Amino acid sequence: MIFALAAALGCAAKNYGVVSPDGRLKAEVSVDASGLRWSIIADGDTVMQPSEIALYSPGGAITGTKVLSAGHSSTDTSFATPLYRKQAVADRYNELTLRLRGGCSLQLRAYDDAAAYRLLLDRPGTVEIASETAEFRFGSDRRAWLPLVNDLRDPAYPYAFSFESYYDEMPLGAMPADTLSCSPLLVELDGGRKALVMEGQLHDYPGMFLRRSGAGDGLVAVHAPLPAASKVGGFNRLNLIPTESENVIARVPGRFALPWRAVAVSRRDADLAGLDLAMRLAEPSRIADISWIVPGKVAWDWWNDWGITGVDFEAGINTATYKHYIDFAARKGLQYVILDEGWARDNGSLDEINPDVDLPAIIDYARERGIGIILWATWRQLKDNYPAYMRRFADMGVRGLKVDFFDRDDQEVIASVEEMAQAAADNHLLLDLHGFRPVGMQRTWPNIVNYEGVKGLENYKWGHMGPGGIDQLRYDATVPFIRMVAGPLDYTPGAMTNSTRASYRPSNDAPMSVGTRAHQAAMYVVYDGALQMLADSPTAYDREPAFTDFVAAIPTVWDETRVLDGRVGEYVVIARRAGSVWYVGVLADGSPRTLSIDTSMLPAGTATILCDGVNAAKHPSDYSLRTVSVTPGTPLDIALAPGGGAIVRIAD
Repeated sequence: MIFALAAALGCAAKNYGVVSPDGRLKAEVSVDASGLRWSIIADGDTVMQPSEIALYSPGGAITGTKVLSAGHSSTDTSFATPLYRKQAVADRYNELTLRLRGGCSLQLRAYDDAAAYRLLLDRPGTVEIASETAEFRFGSDRRAWLPLVNDLRDPAYPYAFSFESYYDEMPLGAMPADTLSCSPLLVELDGGRKALVMEGQLHDYPGMFLRRSGAGDGLVAVHAPLPAASKVGGFNRLNLIPTESENVIARVPGRFALPWRAVAVSRRDADLAGLDLAMRLAEPSRIADISWIVPGKVAWDWWNDWGITGVDFEAGINTATYKHYIDFAARKGLQYVILDEGWARDNGSLDEINPDVDLPAIIDYARERGIGIILWATWRQLKDNYPAYMRRFADMGVRGLKVDFFDRDDQEVIASVEEMAQAAADNHLLLDLHGFRPVGMQRTWPNIVNYEGVKGLENYKWGHMGPGGIDQLRYDATVPFIRMVAGPLDYTPGAMTNSTRASYRPSNDAPMSVGTRAHQAAMYVVYDGALQMLADSPTAYDREPAFTDFVAAIPTVWDETRVLDGRVGEYVVIARRAGSVWYVGVLADGSPRTLSIDTSMLPAGTATILCDGVNAAKHPSDYSLRTVSVTPGTPLDIALAPGGGAIVRIAD
């Protein structure tokens, strides 16, 4: 349903809008001499106040203020998503397109669960964009979950960081004026609703940061400028840090689609954890044949500090150690082993292999056992010669790359990642991107099988998570409702030394997690990711074969996903199906609780439950494996220790 209301006076604003297919959400655009503003109405309530839309070149405004034409369309279709949490995504929306004077158009979409707009350019030559205004006004008293920018790679450059942030929960008006947030972020609305602010289909354009708007009642976009010069620096000199910037944020072709600016509106928290908006807004796949993209699990070396024992060689970054990881992966039915930092002699170059690592022998040994090798590298090592590096690694038999330390998302980096994805696809290589956040590329480039952009397990090696410190457990139970909406996450779970907050201590060579063993296991069901790592050592897993076998068998892609229950920062219950087997993952914060799981959509049968043991509150490594009968419609009660979790597996 589309509507357009023209004001009675020609000098007044003209209002245009579009209504969602179910009629419950309306997006409006107001156009007058002062500019463009959009707003959102849900269930009859204005949930986002009129908020400015504008685009500027160095010479002035690009967005015109006179509407030349207004057209509308409706879409009701679906598209396949074989490497996702479901086999297909429904795509149903109504759309309004306003053609504006000056060679710019505005597309506005209304979904049942979100509104989104983007600007389309149709101008000659190349367009320089000096700035973009994308505003989101909700009211200064609104509580928000803000992933604030922190831990800058260079104090002089405010746009370079790892895209890993805990959520500062505060009123929007209390957000520090000099601080940026990345997206997605969450805003609490009236009536139990919440608004998720995000972007979609980022292509050859800088990513969106957000700062407090001048009025303090909302947020406005900020974009990193286009770099003019850079230096090697940052963490361990693994980054490229811009030292000079141009007076524009982007240079784009005259015919160009800017990213979507989107606000999802949920009526219950659980709706957020199942939101497919990032996939709906993204550009379709550019890889015609994806049969070579194999999802799966990875045995990982770095987090456990190459910590294997009971062997007749010195464990470390060497050939014998990696063969041991390969043997473990083959025994447990994993698909990959990653060689993280150190396989190359110098982190500044990939051209000289560590003399303790016989890489061809390792790759051959893995291939003979049906295991793929993934190599760690940094963006700055690869960026100047993607085709040659990708061809070289593919010819060696490498199956993928974990590329780290982007720590930027200006136009140069976004364009570079797209170039990398194409070169990797040309050579049938997977990509796992760290120091980066998902922006819709996982649909366009399905060989990007995971992203970091999350405060994952690595932070336990140095974080202060004891009493009075970081509440990692609340963060774990927040991620599905905010960060995971944008795309999959490489949290790297699987810690086998599990502690209470009181007994936790940070350690590099003997790392541990806060929360229960079952909490770690539940992440493999709750968190999206076609590539999932087993972060602890083969030695630790071999001591617990029943647990390890159960976790190793959990799929990483799914035919169907349903979010059964959840509250932001408290708990989430997600059911997923692969073939005829159902898994239900339960992940909770630091409060003990009993959850009653709705079984009405689950099959009848005998279920295996991995859950907190009776002593898990004091000894979080205590877990239980038991069987119960599931009767559809009869609730299944799960008792959770502090920082608890559970997995219910129902098979034929």
